Amino acid sequence: MREALNQWDYVIAAYVVGIGALIAVTIWAWQSMRRAERRRDEVKRR
Repeated sequence: MREALNQWDYVIAAYVVGIGALIAVTIWAWQSMRRAERRRDEVKRR
């Protein structure tokens, strides 16, 4: 057990949260784009 708080633990945690959020938003945007393209193609076929 450490007595002093180490700021690097918080820095690493912030990077993990930030990178995780970036990956999640990227996947969400990609899926939304694919859905929009699919809807556009369906409308063009009509």
